[in-house]
Amino acid sequence: MSTQAIYDVLRALTAAGLVRRIQPAGSVARYESRVGDNHHHVVCRSCGAIADVDCAVGEPPCLTPSDDRGYVIDEAEVVYWGRCPACTSSASI
Repeated sequence: MSTQAIYDVLRALTAAGLVRRIQPAGSVARYESRVGDNHHHVVCRSCGAIADVDCAVGEPPCLTPSDDRGYVIDEAEVVYWGRCPACTSSASI
């Protein structure tokens, strides 16, 4: 199987709504099977680990913009940045 074939399948799965493509700034694209909800992600600045984070408050899209400029908002993308527990504990040793 070629690398291109894998990317073609991932693109098709994303288009069909079976997987979700995420790409935090500075990271390569990743794909996850958790779709259909509006969860967010937390990213470690040290090691690059990524974890899912449920919406903090409210119904999706979780955030209401002060001015939607006429758009019908159906999703809000939030990325929390920090340091994971492993990187935090190893830095304090």
